[in-house]
Amino acid sequence: MSQQLPWLSGALDELQRAGLVRRRREVIPLTDGSCVVDGRRLIDFASNDYLGLARDPRLIAAATKATQEAGTGASASALVCGRTEWHAELERRLSEFEGQPTAILFPSGYAANVGTIAALAESNDVVFSDRFNHASLIDGCRLSGANVRIYRHDDLVGLERELVDLTDARRRFIVTDSVFSMDADLAPLADLCDIAERHDATLIVDEAHATGVFGERGRGVAELQHVETRIAVRIGTLSKAIGSQGGFVAGSAELVDWLWNKARTQMFSTALTPAACAAATAALTVIADEPFRREELSKRATDLRRSLIDAGLQVPGELTCPIVPVIVGDPEATVASAARLEERGFLVGAIRPPTVPEGTSRLRIVLHATHTADQIASLSAAVCETCRVPGWIKSGTG
Repeated sequence: MSQQLPWLSGALDELQRAGLVRRRREVIPLTDGSCVVDGRRLIDFASNDYLGLARDPRLIAAATKATQEAGTGASASALVCGRTEWHAELERRLSEFEGQPTAILFPSGYAANVGTIAALAESNDVVFSDRFNHASLIDGCRLSGANVRIYRHDDLVGLERELVDLTDARRRFIVTDSVFSMDADLAPLADLCDIAERHDATLIVDEAHATGVFGERGRGVAELQHVETRIAVRIGTLSKAIGSQGGFVAGSAELVDWLWNKARTQMFSTALTPAACAAATAALTVIADEPFRREELSKRATDLRRSLIDAGLQVPGELTCPIVPVIVGDPEATVASAARLEERGFLVGAIRPPTVPEGTSRLRIVLHATHTADQIASLSAAVCETCRVPGWIKSGTG
């Protein structure tokens, strides 16, 4: 058999030498929040199931009922015949949850970001994208064909200077995550709203890692920072704290109508399964009825972060954020640290370039509301023992 892509072997060797090869592993999730990886039972500190709802019996029951009544797939795009009563009910509940007139579903959070930005911005527009935005936001900006300019949320003076200089664009957009998922810091949304209003720009915010986690009612950083009514486009995901699958945009009827007609990732994708919609709808009820999950998550994140910082590890980010990065630096050392944690019974993400900048490879610990105090204490001790190797981690808070 002829080799039709002869360059791949060498390219993969280069990745291997750089310590950047990812391998596929089979993970068996268990009902108690642990999982089995390569035959070893591990406590899951890697997934984004922040509120512990992905295996909640109430979500499972709702998904099972929808599957029994509607089958396993939506069979077509929502535009054709895939928008069922479960889709309509979830959109209604999302608009109610977000305090917005209406909402629209997407097959994934990635699709929501790419489709929304590409539907709103065009070649004669300019989009300002935060340097640390998720890949889906970056890809949406690129695919829009707009003039893309990069800014940093720790240098908003530079952003405002560029907005003053670029006066010839038809429309101007500012695009940001609300929680930067690798550094665990929060976007300064109030300041961004001020800048957008001063310069007639539209602010687009992705609350993927904030929905269900931040804010009095779990609406995200926009609620936490009291700017919900000042943000024109709010994007979210159903696959993290909500414990299901998919993405959404909540906003005005005009915005949703435009996305229904123009967002290609929504128009040309098969709709979410009814089961995913039913599970997400059930999760919204749990989030509203059980605020203690957010409260416990915040407390445990604070406690873990303080214990690691006190041990001299470099742990950047917001104190209460359930994402807890521990900077290692070297990619091979990061993978080795994660492997040693697995030997101790913990599954923790090893994050390397290109996901993060060169020299900042890290362990990415993710807390769930269902983790026990003993599990977190054991993890903290294991991380401190594993990572305190000379030359691997510099002390400080980042």
